[in-house]
Amino acid sequence: MEIISQLLPFVFLIAIMYFVIIRPQQKEAKARKEMIETLKKGDKVVTNGGFIVVVYKVEEHYLSVKMNDDVIAKITKDSIARKYENEA
Repeated sequence: MEIISQLLPFVFLIAIMYFVIIRPQQKEAKARKEMIETLKKGDKVVTNGGFIVVVYKVEEHYLSVKMNDDVIAKITKDSIARKYENEA
């Protein structure tokens, strides 16, 4: 009985860490992966560098993005921060 009372605080600490830190990170990673997998031509996205670009072509590990009428760049899918939603 004494062992259980000594381990109980550690069990509570682990449970709190799971629900406060680990689980939200897993949900966010899952949502990000889903967002990247559903990208298609014409979507506006924000890169990790802060550029707002339009998806021009989707490949397995890369995206060709259109920065303006003359510039098309090839970037990795991991460099996408989020989809762009015009606030204005």
